[in-house]
Amino acid sequence: MLSPSAFVPTSHSNGCFAGFLNLPSSSATTFQFSKKQGSWIRKAGDTEITAKFELKPPPYPLDALEPIMSQETFEYHWGKHHRAYVDNLNKQIEGTDLDGKSLEETIIMAYNNGDILPAFNNAAQVWNHDFFWESMKPGGGGKPSGELLKLIERDFGSFEKFVDQFKLVASTQFGSGWAWLAYKESRLDVGNAVNPLATEEDKKLVVLKSPNAVNPLVWNHHHPLLTIDVWEHAYYLDYQNRRLDYISVFIDKLVSWDAVSSRLEKAKAVIAEREREEDRKRRGEGKSTTGKEATPTPEILADIDTN
Repeated sequence: MLSPSAFVPTSHSNGCFAGFLNLPSSSATTFQFSKKQGSWIRKAGDTEITAKFELKPPPYPLDALEPIMSQETFEYHWGKHHRAYVDNLNKQIEGTDLDGKSLEETIIMAYNNGDILPAFNNAAQVWNHDFFWESMKPGGGGKPSGELLKLIERDFGSFEKFVDQFKLVASTQFGSGWAWLAYKESRLDVGNAVNPLATEEDKKLVVLKSPNAVNPLVWNHHHPLLTIDVWEHAYYLDYQNRRLDYISVFIDKLVSWDAVSSRLEKAKAVIAEREREEDRKRRGEGKSTTGKEATPTPEILADIDTN
């Protein structure tokens, strides 16, 4: 049996999640911010707020998941905790370089290749909770079907073995955090490496856990499909300290496998389009160098101010 630590990605640096964002990998981009005494320098002059993040309601009434997840839990978890993340995020980004960015861009930029900036935790928690609410539905749970079930059986051996791994990972996340089912691309995390086009067999479902607010948006080539919140405030009113009971009923009676299947299809479509684009670029580069010797590009050295 694998130890719980086997489900933690070995590196969180230089990564981004392209499945929902369609953003370039942060391994090729470094975001820089002006910081002074641990806080961002705000823009000079009058500041016009170009965007405000709003608290999204769950896609069902607050009492729709009772008695498994009570309305009282939603009133505290969504109405107070989730709302606080949104309000604090808006205060943190006002007048900074993040003002006007999308939520996903804010997460990637504030993660800052592991050198986390102040807005990251609130931004990631806003996204995590939106994703969590949409991972559940009234009358959920049971067993998935179609392509999703086939992949689960291929990558975990059976649906029951997947459930066992998911429960293990979620129950052994020390302290606050999240457990995830993700679709992982088989690619080299090396900036100058040529990644051959992967076959469908190279891509696989994986179960992972993350501490605090960290999510797969900041990991290389991981496309999140399902999550469970294992912060204590997610379940204490209904289950007290019985985290495993909460995880079990989440899987058995709450998971929206329709949502998970839809996310899988979107992830596969994004991956396929990126692979086609990479193939077109390689073909174009090959044509440009045939029949004529390429002219060497002179090396230009310049002082770069990185401050």
